[in-house]
Amino acid sequence: MNESRHITLSELQRRVKAALEGQFALPLWVSAEISDLKVNYSGHCYLELVEKGGENGVPTAQARAVIWRSQYPRVTAYFEAETGQRLAPGLKILAKVLVTYHELYGFSLQITEIDPSFTLGDLERQRQQTIAQLQQDGVWEMNREVAMPVVVQRVAIVSSANAAGYQDFCKELAKSPYRFETHLFDAFMQGEAAEQSIIDALCRVADRLEEFDAVVIIRGGGSRSDLNCFNAYRLCSYVAQFPLPVITGIGHDKDTSVADMVAHTALKTPTAVAGWLVERMSGIEGWLDNAALQLHDGVLRLTRAQQLRLEEMAGDLRHLPVGLIRQRRLELEGRSEAFRQAVGAFIRQEQQRIVTSAELIESRSPKRILRMGFAVVRGQGRAVRSIAEVTAGQRMEVEVADGRFTVEALAESEADPDKE
Repeated sequence: MNESRHITLSELQRRVKAALEGQFALPLWVSAEISDLKVNYSGHCYLELVEKGGENGVPTAQARAVIWRSQYPRVTAYFEAETGQRLAPGLKILAKVLVTYHELYGFSLQITEIDPSFTLGDLERQRQQTIAQLQQDGVWEMNREVAMPVVVQRVAIVSSANAAGYQDFCKELAKSPYRFETHLFDAFMQGEAAEQSIIDALCRVADRLEEFDAVVIIRGGGSRSDLNCFNAYRLCSYVAQFPLPVITGIGHDKDTSVADMVAHTALKTPTAVAGWLVERMSGIEGWLDNAALQLHDGVLRLTRAQQLRLEEMAGDLRHLPVGLIRQRRLELEGRSEAFRQAVGAFIRQEQQRIVTSAELIESRSPKRILRMGFAVVRGQGRAVRSIAEVTAGQRMEVEVADGRFTVEALAESEADPDKE
């Protein structure tokens, strides 16, 4: 090889730098995702930018970028003011960059501006994709349909033990007159590991479902970028399908995450969640007091009504014998009169029958017959009914109306053939 034709590495670097700076002399707007971000002690911000492709999200391009400390406060302040969140890994940005090349550090991008509207649009797009997927899966309403127990005292808490929001939550519960049983399932509540950490905490709660009435997911305040995990599909799917009612207090007044939307009850802050639990217990206590008062009043009304009824019945009993006796007396008098009339009629009827019978008897009396000129002849103490019973010389007694006398049969007579 002809040695006069080779170039040194530094010469190559200079040529590459010149070519790049000549080709990209003016700033460009470049879209990319932040995969890493660090601000060093000097105030410079160093970023790793990537472009992902395919369904598995594997990076297809990567570059280093920097925001010099002279521009970093201005760029980040504007971005946070417009988006409500800090620059953080996972965000997609549209940055105005200068292409630079350094002989020692190689290719890099110098960021001079960031368009916040692009990031907002991408976050909203991701958020809407999550909502649409959950609705398509048919799980959007599932947790809201889980029945909230009347009394919520056993609470599983998914939060960070060191988070100010968790401490505020515990203090608010401690001030109440009610006893709550709480158990913390520690998890990262921000950063790249937050989504998986919260999912793991929910899985630990699911292993002890019978011990709790509800699950509370709380975190303190922070940037809007910290909310990104609460818009992620996997976490929101876990929340939506969780078998216990989920109460969220993620700590943002202006923004509602997808996790808030699928949770049973969404509140703004951890303190608000604690207040909700206390207020619910107060409502139950008031309901119980009111129910006890209604029961007491109902018993009094029932007792009074029964007392009045007993008094009324007692009054009826006091008056009932007099009225009953009067009624029975009237009935008896009526029946007595009817009996007297019936007896009188019977007596008169019987008297008439007796008189009639007496007249009949009198008409058939032997004495009356004797007074009519007939006589009764007796022989040997018996009435003589036939001439055949008489013999010559027989002495017989003859009874007439006014006395008796004795006769003697002189001779036998023949019987009258017409009488036979």
